[in-house]
Amino acid sequence: SLLLLVNSYASVSERDLISHTALGILLLIIAALLAYAVRRSLSNGRLFSTLCLTVSALWCGSGLVYILVGQAVLQPTELRSALIPGLAAFTLALLIIGSVAIIVKKTVLSLIAVCISLACAHQIAGLSAAGFGQSASAANYLLVCLVGAYFGCGRLLSNITRGKMEPPGTGMQSKAELNQGCDDAASVGLVMNLLSASVLACPLLGVVPQLSVGHVPWLWTAGVFQLGMCVLFYRAMDALAATFYGFAAVLKFAEGYSALLTFYSIQPVSPAPFPIVFSVLFFILAVFNCQKSLLHGLYQLFFAAYCIAIAAQPQGFFQGGTQGVQAAIFVISAGMLLITTFNMVSTRAIPTGQGYFKALVTRIQGLALRAHDKGLHAPYLGYSKYADAEVLSHACNMLAAFAITATVGDRNPLSLLVLPWVVVAGGAVQLLCSSVAFARGKTFESTVFTLYGVMWTLWGLTRYGSLYGETRGFNLAVGIISFMLFNGLMTAAALFLSVAWFAYTLTFQLILISFLLDAVGALPYGYDIGVTIIFGLVSFYFFLAHIFNSTFQSPQIPLGKPLVKLSGIGGGAYICPHLPARKASSVHQIAIMKNGGICGMPTDTVYVLVAACNRPEAVVKAYVKKQAQDRPMSMWISSIKQLEPVRHLLSPLLLDFMEAAWPSSISMVIPRPWMDIFGLGDAAIHIGTPQSIAIRNPDCSVATHLISQVGPIAVTSANPTGEADTTHHNQVYAKLGNKVDGVLCDGASPENIASTVVDCTKIETGHIGFFRVGLIPKSKVLQIFEEVQRRHRQGQTNSAF
Repeated sequence: SLLLLVNSYASVSERDLISHTALGILLLIIAALLAYAVRRSLSNGRLFSTLCLTVSALWCGSGLVYILVGQAVLQPTELRSALIPGLAAFTLALLIIGSVAIIVKKTVLSLIAVCISLACAHQIAGLSAAGFGQSASAANYLLVCLVGAYFGCGRLLSNITRGKMEPPGTGMQSKAELNQGCDDAASVGLVMNLLSASVLACPLLGVVPQLSVGHVPWLWTAGVFQLGMCVLFYRAMDALAATFYGFAAVLKFAEGYSALLTFYSIQPVSPAPFPIVFSVLFFILAVFNCQKSLLHGLYQLFFAAYCIAIAAQPQGFFQGGTQGVQAAIFVISAGMLLITTFNMVSTRAIPTGQGYFKALVTRIQGLALRAHDKGLHAPYLGYSKYADAEVLSHACNMLAAFAITATVGDRNPLSLLVLPWVVVAGGAVQLLCSSVAFARGKTFESTVFTLYGVMWTLWGLTRYGSLYGETRGFNLAVGIISFMLFNGLMTAAALFLSVAWFAYTLTFQLILISFLLDAVGALPYGYDIGVTIIFGLVSFYFFLAHIFNSTFQSPQIPLGKPLVKLSGIGGGAYICPHLPARKASSVHQIAIMKNGGICGMPTDTVYVLVAACNRPEAVVKAYVKKQAQDRPMSMWISSIKQLEPVRHLLSPLLLDFMEAAWPSSISMVIPRPWMDIFGLGDAAIHIGTPQSIAIRNPDCSVATHLISQVGPIAVTSANPTGEADTTHHNQVYAKLGNKVDGVLCDGASPENIASTVVDCTKIETGHIGFFRVGLIPKSKVLQIFEEVQRRHRQGQTNSAF
């Protein structure tokens, strides 16, 4: 704000104080820092996050426009038509956010939002009439600077005094803002829809002459931010909302691409196949989004109508019908922004039609809805931070497949709107979905999506991006053959998964064959169109199956059984349960150890393999299956109370040292007590050595909860001898999945370092040693021991012992 204040105040119509390029670069840097800072902080209020991300998008788009003018891509006379549509959208969006902030008595946020909104309005006035509005913009930015300085100093003071001194209006979060899902992301996504609608509707209203290259920054900024909102919704376990904003981002990139072509004097051609396909996808998504609220479903129907308008008119984004639908989207987006933002922060919610979908489904015999909670998205391999992204990925594959059915013919390849649909939808969004799938432990799906995303990107850029040219021959064929070999491996692997996945990978192999035939100049007429339509239909089946099966408990759209099953013991039929460690019910279920089972478990260091001490056969099984005959197991307890049966065998100094040091990542090697007391029987030979054992009380709630249920446990690392420590539940499954009876999953280990092992066999002499210095440093252990010794010298022994 200070930057824009100085520039607005000191610039005159003949000369700008700061050059356009420098101003644009500074605004881009500030926008990136603002977005990064907001999303990295966990204590932000939702309205605060919405405001900051909206302002970040404003400065990002403005900065890009200024850079285009500074680099002579746009003439200074075109600055007005380039800036006004974006500024108009943010004027309204920030005014709505500021109004909501006033209603919920967020004075500081309301001042910032309203002042930046008025500054944008005065900037529009200054662009329309030279010499008017610049001083008013500067005055508004001055007020933003003062309020921002007050807010920042208030937060700093609150942090320094640990909340004892907090100036009025500088609090970050109220009770009404807690546990409200991901509504801040929804509000920002709606602002981006408002932005693109403003840009498209302005030519229809005569505000700007026509859609031009100056509008590309606004449209692509909206696309990038909506991809970010898509990721945030996956983290909020809302797959339907994430899919919608992924679709919306693809639209924004296509609109921006159309505007970009005007710079090259190319008239884009918008053939019907993929806008019609996109309208079908939007319609299905709108119907299923009615389960969230009726208003959300109706809102998304406008986007289905928009795609129909694109397909119905030869010039798509440039014609009045399409722009008229965008004007309607502008109005409805503004209303949705007001309702969503108000409901996000207010204790009284505006009704949006929740519950109508559920009420309708319950009346239909044979349909049963799934309970929509985070457990619905529990991954195959336990804990994950993301919802399932397969719906969006299959939709993007379908979109890319139907997009390339538009033949080039004699027209310029760039004139086709194939490039954004294939490269953005099939490539960039597909790679995003593959990363989400990998984070959920779906390695096969992730590999497939990555391979297809790379292929769509390369083929879209080469054939439809004028990089392909007339270059055909052996070199290009070799590259395509390498993709065919990779996809052949995926097709073979799909035999063991399901019929649908086999059909999916096989039909893509047919597409790769069409690419190969085209590269060598032997492509039969219509072959590529035929196989891409087949692949698109298979992708559509997957899209329907995943969105339907995730909504309804029954009936289910089948994906088929594996075509090939592994022979031999187990035949691949047994899969041990992988349960999220953050649920008490999971820990209770994994207590199958009481019946002689063994399991993998997270700790305060790395993952371990455990068995109950009162089940000797389980201890032997864990020792043998771990293949660690040369490395004895250790014993873990949940508290010192579990050592009560052998208390008389342990010295008071050792017991006091245990109480002072535990729970922690410290293992203590102590003289061997009578192990038979814990029910180990003959299995006692596998724990420790004949002279000593290692014992530990971990600083991990999951581990201590489990030990409290099953009693002391025998522990060994969850990796075969000679391999690195296991630091993720996926690694437990990969190394020992067919040898254990369950795995508690908690993602990556908090630490990649093992525990510190202390030699306490001669503790009575006043000395301890170290077999291994791990997570807890040697100095810390010695400090604890010296403090215990000091108390004992002063006669302050623990009365409990």
